[in-house]
Formats: sequence, C-alpha cells, structure tokens
Amino acid sequence: MRGLDNIPKTGAFVLAPNHISNFDPLTTAYLVWRAGRVPRFLAKASLFRVPVFGWLLRFTGQIPVERAGGGADPLAAASGLIGNDLAVVVYPEGTFTRDPDGWPMRGKQGAVRLAMTHGIPLIPVAHWGVQKILPTYSGGLSLVPRKKVEMLVGDPIDLSPWAGRTDNEAYKQATLALMDAIAALVGELRGEKPPPHRWNPAAHGQSEFGRL
Repeated sequence: MRGLDNIPKTGAFVLAPNHISNFDPLTTAYLVWRAGRVPRFLAKASLFRVPVFGWLLRFTGQIPVERAGGGADPLAAASGLIGNDLAVVVYPEGTFTRDPDGWPMRGKQGAVRLAMTHGIPLIPVAHWGVQKILPTYSGGLSLVPRKKVEMLVGDPIDLSPWAGRTDNEAYKQATLALMDAIAALVGELRGEKPPPHRWNPAAHGQSEFGRL
C-alpha cells in the first residue's frame, strides 16, 4: 500500500480507483481508513436491497446509483457529501472493467464533473490482486492460500487545463487524463506497460452500466 500521503488529511476530495472485483470496495475502504479518512461510496442501487448489508450501506451514508438511470441524481447526493468535507469514492468505469486483460477501460465523467464543479482534488488509485480473492465474473470467494493485494495512490490529477469550463469536451478530455493515470498506476503494480488506449465496451458490442 503506497502513496497514502496523496490522500488529503482534511477537506473533501474524490477518489477514483480501477474496478476489477466485487471485493474492491473493501480494499478501497481499508486504504482510505489507513489514511485517516472515512470513505463514502457511490454504490449500485441493487446492493441497497440486500438484507442487512443494504441497511449498513444506508446507515453509513453510502449513495445508491441506479444502473438504468432511474432514481435520484447520484451526483447531487455526492455534492451534498462534498459540502460536508467528506471523501467520496467514485469508480469512474461505472462497473467492472470489460478489458480482456483486466486494464482500466473507458471512464464515465462523474468523478471529473464532481471534482471540477467543486474545485477539489481528484485522486487516481490502482489496486491489483483483489480479483484473485473474488474473481470478476466467475468463481467464488478464495481466501486460501493467502492472496497478495497491492494498492497505489497517485498524485492528484492536474485539472488546470480545463479550469472554468463546463462543456462536455472538457469533461471528456479530463476523464481521458484520469483513466490514463489510473492505467499507468495499474501498470506500475503489474510491472507492465498499459495499452495506449482504453477499452471501449460499446465498440465491442458490450453493454455499459452505471450512470456516472
């Protein structure tokens, strides 16, 4: 676990990790707690309907995100948390990566929009190894033998090239910069060079979930 110093000790910020397993929120939460902050997640709305677990999500102030685009605006809810100087975790891919090799895929604009709208840090994060504990699309929980999970927090994204802009092109370019930064961090953990372009599910006949 490296780069904890890049997580602000006070004030609001957006943390943007890659997404490779249902186990991701636990490892991300542990990372944020180790940095002395309490995380707030934008989580799939279906998880809020799970007995006990759903109550825990609501009790701890997590934010439901409807896949089909219904329900309350998650960005508005996240803005309320930011107003209270809280840490908001947004998985910019919106769902698990569809990249066949596990690299971060094309991102959605929600994380960038939050950071740019409120003028707060946008911090990329990478983790690798968690998919061996709980595979992304198949297989059950595997705790034995013990798995190695690595996490790396990067420097805040420099959003100054798009300062003061609220147009879609600015959000698009900033999101590309964010996803490239996350991919570079994942590459550092894997000891590999990431592909030059992010995987686009729509271009490969795959659906994209999530509103952000």
